[in-house]
Formats: sequence, C-alpha cells, structure tokens
Amino acid sequence: MTLKKTVLGLAAALAVLGTLPAHAQSSKEIDELRQEIKKLREELNALKQQKPEAAKPADASGWGDRIEQVELKQKDSVVAGDIGGSFRLPGSETSVRLYGYAEAHAIHDFDSWGAPDNFTNLSAQPLKGSDPQKGRTKLTAETSRFGIETSTPTAHGTFNTKIETDFYSYGSGNRNRLRLRHAYGEYAGWLIGQTWSTFMDLDNLPETVDFNGPIGSPFSRRTMIRYTYGDAKAGYKFTFAAEDPEDQGGFGSANERMPQLVARFDKSFDWGAVNIRGLAHEKRSATESKRGYGVGVGASFKLTDKDLLMGQFARVDGDFDQMYGSNAYVIDSTTGAITFDHNYGLVVGYAKTFSDQLRGNLVFGMNKSKVNLGDSTSKTLRQIHAGLIYSPIKNVELGGEYVYGRRKTWGDATGANVDTGTMSRFDLMGRYSF
Repeated sequence: MTLKKTVLGLAAALAVLGTLPAHAQSSKEIDELRQEIKKLREELNALKQQKPEAAKPADASGWGDRIEQVELKQKDSVVAGDIGGSFRLPGSETSVRLYGYAEAHAIHDFDSWGAPDNFTNLSAQPLKGSDPQKGRTKLTAETSRFGIETSTPTAHGTFNTKIETDFYSYGSGNRNRLRLRHAYGEYAGWLIGQTWSTFMDLDNLPETVDFNGPIGSPFSRRTMIRYTYGDAKAGYKFTFAAEDPEDQGGFGSANERMPQLVARFDKSFDWGAVNIRGLAHEKRSATESKRGYGVGVGASFKLTDKDLLMGQFARVDGDFDQMYGSNAYVIDSTTGAITFDHNYGLVVGYAKTFSDQLRGNLVFGMNKSKVNLGDSTSKTLRQIHAGLIYSPIKNVELGGEYVYGRRKTWGDATGANVDTGTMSRFDLMGRYSF
C-alpha cells in the first residue's frame, strides 16, 4: 500500500512540474518541487529494496480460534433434557428439572375452629357448645413447594431421582418450616426412599383447593423399598413394598419388628382404571404386639373427555395415616393391651373440565368408625368440597372452594351423650407454578 502511494505521489509531482506555466514559476518554487521529487524517488527505491511480505496462512484470519471458541460454548451451553421442562447438565447425560410453586391461601371459617392446623381436620373439629367463638380468618403461604427431578439414561433404562419439599407442617408450633415430602431414586422397577405409600390411591383422589383433601382416604408418605412389574401396552402393573411402619401417632408404631407390607394391582382401560390394594402392619406396646390389616379398591370412569368420575373405598385396622380421620388404636396404660379401631373410608368425586382455563370438582368423603375407643372419639365424619380453579394465564391458577363437614361422636355405651360438630369454610387460593 505504501509503495503504491509513493508511486502515485511521484507521478503527480512530475505531472504538475511539467504543466506549470513558465510565467507562474519562480526559481524558488521549482527548487522546492525538485526536492520533493527527489525524496519521493528515494522512498520508492527504498521500498523496492525491501523483501515482499510472506503470504499469510489461511488460518491467520482468525477462523480457527473462532471455531474453537464456538465449540467450547456449545459444550457449556444449556441443552434441553429428556424429561419435560428439563435441561442437560454440561458434560453429562443427566437431565435435571426444577419445579415447584408459590402458593397462598385465604381461609375463612364460619363456625368455630380448634384444630392445630390451618386446613381441614374434621376429626379435631370442636363439638357443639364447646367453643362459643365462631368465625376465623387465616392467610398462609406455607404450602409453597420446591422440587428437583433428574433422569439419567443407562443400558437398562433410566435412573431417576426426586427431592421435594414444602413449608407446611402440622401443628401451630411448626409453621413455615421446611419439610421433606419426597426423596427417592428409581431404577429398573425398584424405588428406594420416601414417597406416597403404596396403599394410597393417589390416581383416584379428587382434586381440592383445600390442602388436606377429602376425609376417608388413605393419606401417607413413608420411607420404603418398592418393586413394580408391569406391561404398559397391556395396561397393568403389580407393586410390592416394605414401608416404614411408624404412623403419626407414634406411641404404638415406633418400635415394630416388621415393616408395613403392601401389595397392589392396577389395570387401565379405555374407559378408566381400577386397582386393588392390601396392607399388613404391626403395633406394639410394652407387653403386646398386634397385627393389623387393610384392603382397598379404587376406580375411575370417563363419562366424556371432559367429565370424570372417581371413587375409592378402604377398610383399615388401627393406623392413623392409612385412613385419614381414623381413631386408629389405643393402648391401655396399665396392661399394655392394644385395641384397634376398624375404619371404613369412602371418597367419591366428580371432575369437570369446562375449558382449557376452567375446571371444577365436587367431592364427598366419609370415615366411619366401628369400635368405640372413647365417648368423645368420632363415630362418623362426613365432608363435602365444591370448588373451581381458573387459570387466567399460563402457570397461574386461582381457586375457590366451599367446604362443609359434620362430625358425630360415639357417646357412652347406652347411646347417650352423643355430640356433634360442624365445619363451614371458604378457601381462596392463588398459585404460581414454575
């Protein structure tokens, strides 16, 4: 480029010198032009003496460095995983999904309320005349939750894990504390860790705005070892589990020798699904050990693509968690004798999808006790939920539900002193999921 400029400058100077009129030139001006031309010629000769620059290699343009940088960025970039809404960990085949929601409830009770819980617990509902105060309003966000799921492909299927927590804990002294809900790994049909009990019929448990749901259903999370064998094409599966025997009562289930054993069969059809479940558990006192049993059936029936009927029935001996609202058992403080209640639970629900944004549920739940474990213990519990859930935009749900419940006690052996208690409440819910 410098050589070219020098040549052009020299040519221009010569042209100017040759075209200047004679009368316009002075000896001084001509001398200055001659000196300029001399300098230009010297620069031209010096440039000619220099060696030409070596040709640049093709890679000197920087393309090699740029390609390497792109490859590095690709290795560190976020890639969609194998499960919905997941991403793949850089440098691995493991897919990770973060999920959860922020949720708040605004609850108003029209009748008295004495349970140590913000949500429905009909078995602890105050009896008529025992609490003169009526009406209570409560706002809480303790049901908000957070979870992590992973999936890693292997030669024999995927290895999956899940950890989920929320901030709900039963009892007024445990508000807003982090609580473990699920923590397990799954591989080749085996599950080891904590999750819903195998005896619980989650598939046929109707949705409610209320966090605790309908009375009369098995409702328990247990640490377990579970094996499932099935054929997805044929629509069936067998499940067997050994689960932690301790229930929330604790006093008769903290020192068992045997785990809680559960067997289950599920079958799906074009019109819905059915399941059959069996349970065996143990309770112990200082002097006695006693086995208890449970059976359950559940089913769903598709009336239309937007209308679904659900139902489940269970009979459970002496376990607080495997029958929501159960009196469970008592232990004689003198002899150590264990007496089981025999509880029957029934839940029936109707789910209606009105549109992509609006759905509703009508649910009836009942728990019936067969053994009098005390005059003030509940003999029958009945509860109705009627609610709607509306989604104005993606990931946002607004719910409203009315809940009515009635509790009736055993009374004494003669049938006298029977008491009742009623629950009437409205629950508003807002939830943002991610």
